[in-house]
Amino acid sequence: MSARDTIAAIATPPGAGGIGVVRVSGDRAADIARTLLGRTPRVRHAHFATFSDADGPIDHGLLLFFAAPASYTGEDVLELHLHGSMPVLQRLLRHLHVLGARPARAGEFTERAFLNDKLDLAQAEAVADLIAAGSDAAARAAQRSLDGEFSRRVHALTEAVIRTRVWIEAAIDFPDEEIDFLAAPSLRADLDALVASSDALLAAARRGQRLRDGLHVVILGRPNAGKSSLLNALAQSDRAIVTDIAGTTRDLLRETVDLDGIALTLVDTAGLRDEGDAIEREGMRRARAELERADLALLVTDDVHVDADLALLDAAPVTAMRLIVHNKIDVHGGEPRVESRGAATHLWLSAATGAGLDALRVALRTAAGLEANNAGTFSARARHVLALEQAHLHLNLAIAALTDQSAGELAAEELRVVQQHLGDITGVVSSDDLLGRIFADFCIGK
Repeated sequence: MSARDTIAAIATPPGAGGIGVVRVSGDRAADIARTLLGRTPRVRHAHFATFSDADGPIDHGLLLFFAAPASYTGEDVLELHLHGSMPVLQRLLRHLHVLGARPARAGEFTERAFLNDKLDLAQAEAVADLIAAGSDAAARAAQRSLDGEFSRRVHALTEAVIRTRVWIEAAIDFPDEEIDFLAAPSLRADLDALVASSDALLAAARRGQRLRDGLHVVILGRPNAGKSSLLNALAQSDRAIVTDIAGTTRDLLRETVDLDGIALTLVDTAGLRDEGDAIEREGMRRARAELERADLALLVTDDVHVDADLALLDAAPVTAMRLIVHNKIDVHGGEPRVESRGAATHLWLSAATGAGLDALRVALRTAAGLEANNAGTFSARARHVLALEQAHLHLNLAIAALTDQSAGELAAEELRVVQQHLGDITGVVSSDDLLGRIFADFCIGK
């Protein structure tokens, strides 16, 4: 890539040890390094130097120079390590601007790394995710994405899509062959394998997104099922009013709970039933609307009403996880326990006494991506999940098109769209607007 203008920013403000880092990248980085050091620096060698401007010494510190392309950005990079305060770092930064470096935009260092093929787009986003990680699990997941785990899986799926496209397009180009390549069992087997790989990658990306963004949990059930009591128990505070009067909760009540560094947004909703005054009906409408965008639908019921209450989950999205809480075991009898029934997990507990709540917290940990064995979990973002969902949709459209032997062109086009959506994840296909939105979320100096 051609030389760019030179940028500078405070990459790391002074921490507990009082050490700050200023980073410079671009075509003038080497000249600036020689000016500050008074001689040509050795590449990848720490030099002790006194940094001075026109008014005299600024500070003593270390100067490190990394020559292109073996640097973070792929350009000449200069790092200046100082002990001092923010005013000292700001003074050095002003001097760097005099020497020809302009202030860096948010995320511009990582953007240059992407544009110079040092990182793909998913890896670049993982840099910001690693900085913002709120737990060890989230940090490890971001590091796996930065190391390329997510990208490798996307690339592997893309290569499989390309091979299938080549097969189909070759069959279209040679229609007079005696063998009907579009009806070959091996083609259907390849497509089935693509669907399985797409399913697995989408599920892993959703786990990674929950680990990064937290979990949106909507608590629903009939009036007086114990929803508000459960919210209070999980939040360990009396956030919701609890009474024996049906319809006490009229509006949505949100509470954010920290679960080992992962944010759980718990939303208590109005009890769902077929009656109620105008205010309660509006509360129920809002409850159903909230449920439509839940990551996890938590149905509060009991052994007496569970069969009828399961219908309340119909409004939840297909992708939402489901937990069925059999509350009030202190009233109806029974011991705390957990059972898996199909796609849902059933838990027996008492929100009033706390019996069985630990099992619910474990289930929420697992749903948030904090399961004990998450060695393969990588970080992902909402845009990654959306791209994979679209890829999965068009992959199934390609399979449907192949049921009509004359629709090979349609199948090939659907696979092209699949490939495009996968390319959006790693930046093989990226618009300037998308890049602008992504790197604008970074901090200055990264």
